[in-house]
Amino acid sequence: MTAAMLILEPIFEVDLQPEQYADRPQRSALDAVNHVYALVKSRHWEVIDADLSGYFDSIPHAELMKSVARRISDRNLLGLIKMWLQAPVEETDVRGRKQRTTRNKDTGRGSPQGAPISPLLANIYMRRFVLGWKTLGYEQRFQAKIVNYADDFVICCRAGAEEALVAMREMMRTLKLTVNEEKTHLCRLPEQSFDFLGYTFGRHYSKEGYRYIGQRLSKKKVQSICRRISERTSVRWGWLEEDEQIGCLHRMMQGWANYFSLGPVRDCYRTVTNHARTRVRRWLCRKYKRQGQGYARFPDEYLHNELGLVQLRLRRQRLPCAIP
Repeated sequence: MTAAMLILEPIFEVDLQPEQYADRPQRSALDAVNHVYALVKSRHWEVIDADLSGYFDSIPHAELMKSVARRISDRNLLGLIKMWLQAPVEETDVRGRKQRTTRNKDTGRGSPQGAPISPLLANIYMRRFVLGWKTLGYEQRFQAKIVNYADDFVICCRAGAEEALVAMREMMRTLKLTVNEEKTHLCRLPEQSFDFLGYTFGRHYSKEGYRYIGQRLSKKKVQSICRRISERTSVRWGWLEEDEQIGCLHRMMQGWANYFSLGPVRDCYRTVTNHARTRVRRWLCRKYKRQGQGYARFPDEYLHNELGLVQLRLRRQRLPCAIP
């Protein structure tokens, strides 16, 4: 499957639209975030924050194979791709019992999640929506731009967002995809805000007190990394050696910070670093059976200089420009 993907990816890369960012060379999720920010900066302030119900599980095989067959004429390869789409899935439950399902074959829908070729097939089918949006004239009519990453996408409009939302729903019905109505909503900046790929777009305030429209780290993502740190430093990991534990935390926190590096992040970095210090102290106190919170025995300098706990710092500051 990987061998086939390596051959097919350059072929379909030519067709994929510039608004698509997932699993493509020289593109990343941060590029998609920057694209949305550029649209917001250019006053595309009516935003459709869309969500599809089980996109990977609902891609129709017949329509997907038509898209693939426009570029691939080899019957053997087309047959192989179809077999991958219809392959049964075997899962092991909590009791260790294996269950095999043939849902994809029975329903004629779904892409094998986790498979090497699955992201490419998802991009190929999503291209029909992105290209159709422009071909049918919706992009020009509503001054509405799509930014897509895998199954996540937003439509940034300058006007007519209600009509654009109706058009999007109609297109998704034609593509045999289901819009999650509970999670899909229309957001009007600057009074409202929306989340995209871990960033919150809306009106924010600087420490100096001026207002601007831009992106910040989502509070949920800060809470999520703090929960991961708490879980990693819980009692169940007390048997680990210090270097192994700190090394794991270092990779976890630095990887998180490498992605969440856009906009004003200083306060978020400080929050995560302080939480990690507190949790590591408690972990060390339990490990060595010390009383108290461990501030005197394990000060900040010891945690960072001796143990090597990462201290998240603002390596490059890319603050969003103020928009009145």
